[in-house]
Amino acid sequence: MDVDLIFKIAGVGIVVAVLNQLLVRSGREEQALLTTIAGLVAVLYVLTREIGDLFSSIKQIFGF
Repeated sequence: MDVDLIFKIAGVGIVVAVLNQLLVRSGREEQALLTTIAGLVAVLYVLTREIGDLFSSIKQIFGF
């Protein structure tokens, strides 16, 4: 299993959580929500690339 992927996702989560807390405490709830959504989109983008690579590997292994 690729540990780098886990560290990337955890790193994005930590950065988004810190930014979210800072923005909420400063009264900018809308920007905090947008930051959270942007972090979620970034992680989903990375995951979809990895899932695409997984399906390509499976197709190559089974010869589809």
